[in-house]
Amino acid sequence: MSYRYLKLASILLPTILIGGFEFMRHGVFLDHFSMETGNYIITLLTFLISCIYTVWLFRVIEVKNNRITKEREIHAIYEERERLASELHDSIAQSLFLMKVHMKKGKLKEAGALTNSIDTQLRQAIFNLRLTPDEGTTFAKRIQHWLDNWCIVSGIDASAEINIDEDFFSASEEVILFGIVQEAFTNIQKHSAASSSSLTLTGQNGGWELLIEDNGKGFKPDELMHGHYGLTMAKERAEAISASLDIRSEPGTGTKFHLKGYKNNG
Repeated sequence: MSYRYLKLASILLPTILIGGFEFMRHGVFLDHFSMETGNYIITLLTFLISCIYTVWLFRVIEVKNNRITKEREIHAIYEERERLASELHDSIAQSLFLMKVHMKKGKLKEAGALTNSIDTQLRQAIFNLRLTPDEGTTFAKRIQHWLDNWCIVSGIDASAEINIDEDFFSASEEVILFGIVQEAFTNIQKHSAASSSSLTLTGQNGGWELLIEDNGKGFKPDELMHGHYGLTMAKERAEAISASLDIRSEPGTGTKFHLKGYKNNG
């Protein structure tokens, strides 16, 4: 039922029912009901009609809102996937070009490293396509599964501690947050020279925190400002889910990647 019909029903239904009773009361039932009895009946009738209609109306609105929310989440998921596909295309195209240059120059070691990089990117892309939020697998299990694969590919140990309810994040928020996690660990693999890393995700009372740490070589603050670690996209993703991102590091002390946000339950 469209909102136009809901609007017409809200205007006409109470008017027809209550107004019709008043015409019947002053016509057919005039000799059967006293004025006081009629007032009680019309009050009770108005109350019953209001209760029944309001419950039905809000149920219809709730169904429509849930459908709209689901459609928006699906749209957000496809947008995120399209963006990831575009990033993957550009990254692989650049890697293939560099690999071709290295092979022409006889730099087989560098070409082999690029081959491994392309393999890693493709593995991550295939993982993202296979595991989607609507498959019934929890968000925590998807992260743990991806981290297990990442450890094998990168050779870096990674531990995960995730304490959130199963339905804490919406499907679209899970996709965006998953992309942030991947971006952070990709940077650990490429730049940190770390031997171990960890992920902690907690959420309660509408607030949540994500902390990713490594024991790598760290970096100077001005290197981050110049985009050396490619975290601009992670910041944009954080803003998309109303979260703040704080990255702290010093040479030789590793890096802390801290994301903090609040759920809007209104």
